[in-house]
Amino acid sequence: MNTQIYRFKKLIAITLTPVIFAACSAGPIKPEGADMARNKLIQLQSDPQLASRAPVAIQEAELAVRAAEVPQEDVGLGKHLVFMADRKIDIATFQAQSRLSEDQRKMLSEQRDNARLDSRTREADRAHSEATAARREANLANMDTEIALQQAADLQKQIAELNAKATDRGLVVTLGDLLFDTGKATLKGGAASHLGKLAAFLNQYPDRTVMIEGHTDNVGSEDFNLGLSQRRANSVMTYLIHQGVASNRLAAYGKGENFPINDNESASGRQQNRRVEIIIANTATR
Repeated sequence: MNTQIYRFKKLIAITLTPVIFAACSAGPIKPEGADMARNKLIQLQSDPQLASRAPVAIQEAELAVRAAEVPQEDVGLGKHLVFMADRKIDIATFQAQSRLSEDQRKMLSEQRDNARLDSRTREADRAHSEATAARREANLANMDTEIALQQAADLQKQIAELNAKATDRGLVVTLGDLLFDTGKATLKGGAASHLGKLAAFLNQYPDRTVMIEGHTDNVGSEDFNLGLSQRRANSVMTYLIHQGVASNRLAAYGKGENFPINDNESASGRQQNRRVEIIIANTATR
């Protein structure tokens, strides 16, 4: 009887050892869907007609896919990165296909024009049509100029109201730590007055993509600050989505304490480093 009990215990130990080992070795995993996003991007990059027509957008999609391929312990963050990568690929594909269609349309238009030039009997009609079109285009150009001037004036006014700074990355709106309580990532009640104008601006210019970057000072551990900055960036992104800004235009990133704009030796320096930066693309992503 004792021999049977011993064999039974040994069998249980052998059976459970791989399970216990597997549980102890769990760690970050590659987000689900990252491979599909990579294959989707490779397909776009492999098409020479499309890849040559949206190089900047494809490069941004490449960066987003690389981020999505990084193993994550946070499943939700992994899903968000995969979603953003997929949206970037869709944007790049749409732009490339649109430009390809436009190029093809222009080529067909040129072919039609050449055919008309070869026909002497239609020369007079062609000249008349071109003159009419020129007058129409001139009128439209005048209207476009007036509209463009007004839009430019409105844009400059809105930029001034947002206290935005023009940079190579786009328009940068810096929101100080007044939006959050110390160590917290929930927007304070007065945040609407700061973010309302920003949401209205983004809704008026729907072709502009937005990056939201959270930053902290160096008080506390680096891991805590990184997580806090990500949660604060996510809070701002959620608010903008609730104000009607399309989610596929937005990306939120936590930068932690790694990108200070001032030293952390003084209280005023640390306060400047505790911020959320909104980077608004100057034009539609290309």
